Amino acid sequence: MATYAEWDGLYEAAYDTPGDLSGLACPNCGHHALRLVYTGDLDQMIGWGTFSCDNCRQGISVSRAVVPEGAILRDRHLPLEQREPRTPGDVQLVPPE
Repeated sequence: MATYAEWDGLYEAAYDTPGDLSGLACPNCGHHALRLVYTGDLDQMIGWGTFSCDNCRQGISVSRAVVPEGAILRDRHLPLEQREPRTPGDVQLVPPE
């Protein structure tokens, strides 16, 4: 299992290129199947993020982040079932060390 520090380091790279994560490999399984989705306030561009791998379903949660331009931002004011894109419900979140 990849550590929180490994995920956090990769999150910095994903934060800098939020629209295209295809060049980044998952620190856990090595697949290029990463996803970064924020949920927050569309007006303020502040929210929390889920950074995970669609292959191994591991990842981290990031709270109170400034959402970078080009990132996926779901409206926190919508009911959960209306927020798109859906985030996988079975992601195993790695706890901070």
